[in-house]
Parts: sequence; structure tokens; C-alpha cells
Amino acid sequence: MNGAEFVPLSLPPILIGILAAIACALPGNFLVLRKQALIGDAISHVVLPGIVLAFLVTQALDAWAMLLGAGAAALFAVVMIDVIKRVSRIEVGAIMGVVFTTLFALGVLLLEQSSASSVHLDVEHALMGNLESLIWLEARGWASLLDPVALAGLPPELPRLALTLVLIVVLLIIFWRPLTLSTFDEGYAESLGLPVRAISLGLVMVAALAAVTAFDAVGSIIVIAMFICPAAAARLMTDRLRSQIWWSVGFATLSASLGYVLAGYGPLWIGLENSVSAAGMIAAVSGLILALTAVFGPKRRAATA
Repeated sequence: MNGAEFVPLSLPPILIGILAAIACALPGNFLVLRKQALIGDAISHVVLPGIVLAFLVTQALDAWAMLLGAGAAALFAVVMIDVIKRVSRIEVGAIMGVVFTTLFALGVLLLEQSSASSVHLDVEHALMGNLESLIWLEARGWASLLDPVALAGLPPELPRLALTLVLIVVLLIIFWRPLTLSTFDEGYAESLGLPVRAISLGLVMVAALAAVTAFDAVGSIIVIAMFICPAAAARLMTDRLRSQIWWSVGFATLSASLGYVLAGYGPLWIGLENSVSAAGMIAAVSGLILALTAVFGPKRRAATA
């Protein structure tokens, strides 16, 4: 495939997949270290009812309205988990399982029983996203990367995810020390006067921001995989946090790019006529990388000790 085909058809979805994967992997490192990986899973599910309700209120597929609706749903889920944890003795993993499955089921019911099911907002879109359709119609080759007119026609998901990623990186840099201290030694962080609960809630909200922004483009499958797999695989490669962050970014980038290429071109290479789901293949590649690091990772024994 030459540049005239690759740039408009494949480059934007690959970049969107990479940005979404990295945006989820960064907070995912801290969720994995805190043994709260299920929170990423929960958030990726609970955004669905918020998106559907936003559509029902506005009767339009407005990206910002859906982001607000999804963000409100994620915040509601976080509050519900915290409230139930405070008033009951139920283990937090069980609480998250109940909350996210209930809200996701509510979102599916709203989709099936409302006018939202008549547009591209449906269950398949919620699960698999629409990564393959995020093409750049105005592009005419590599020269379009320097053409302001062509750049104005980029899929809106690309700049939105890029801005989200920049914001997440800035927040992690600013709050690196308190976040690190509270992750590895919550008691010591409290003795220093750090607001441990606020830091934990802030981390969850950053994860929610990544999930909400990525959800429309890539669906819940990639979001779930990218919160957990790159960070868990990186943990098996090193016991230093900064190195783990960089390993997770590399694994996220590899999963998104290789997964998309294999989904689009892999079947053609073996003589099949149709491509497969990019979301499913990216998640599969991400899981395969985690499996390989679980077998060959230099820190696999220390990480499971």
C-alpha cells in the first residue's frame, strides 16, 4: 500500500488506537500496582448508560455531550462503589463487579428500547468501537501531513485523544510524588499529611477521562485491555516504576499498531477476503504480549511473590 492509500485509510485509525492505548496504560500502571485493575474494567462499562442518556437528551450524536454524559456516569459509579464500600463489608472487587455489570446492563437496555439503536450508537459499536471507519478523507498522501487544509479534516477523535493524553501526562508529572508515595505506602503517605483518599479518587477520575475519551473510537474491549495488559506486562519486565511506565507505553504502542495491521491485512495475507475486528485483534495482541511476559519476563517471579 502506497502513501496515497495508507495515509487516509490506515494512518488515522492506527494513531487513534495508539493514543487511546497509551492514555489508558498510563493510569493503568498505578491501578495495577494498587491492585485496582478492575476499576478500569468497571469504568469502561459504566460509560455506556451515560453516552446513551446524553444522546436521548440531545437527540444528536454530539461528541462533547456524550463525553459529559459518560463522565457523569463514571463519576456516579465511583461514588456508588465508595458508598457501598463504606456501609457494607463486601469486598471491593465484588462491589465493582456488581456496579459495573448493573450499569452496563442498564445501558444495553436503554440502547435496545430507545431511538439510539437506530443510529450507529449500538451494542456492537459500544463493544468494538468504530476504529476502522475513522479515515481521513481529505488526505492525498504524506504531503497532507503538512497541508493545513487537509489537517482540518482529520477525524475529531484524533485531536481529542491527543489532548487527553497530553493532559494525563501533565497531571502525572505534577502529582508524581504524592501518587507514587500513596501507591507504594499509603500509611507513610498519610503520616506526611498527603490526602490519600483524594489522590485515589483523582487517579480514578483520570482513568475515567481516558476511558470516556477513548470509548467512542475504540469501544470497551480495547479500553479494558489497555488499562490492564500493558501495565501488567510492564510490571513483569522491571521493578522500577519509571521503567515500568516506559515499558507500558511501548507495549501499548505495539499492541495498537500491530493489532490494527493484523486485523486489516492479516486475513488478506493468508488468502481470506474479509478483515477482522481491529478492536478484537488489538486486545488479542495485547493479551498475547502479557502472556509472553508472564512466561519470559525477568521479574515474573518477583511480581507474583
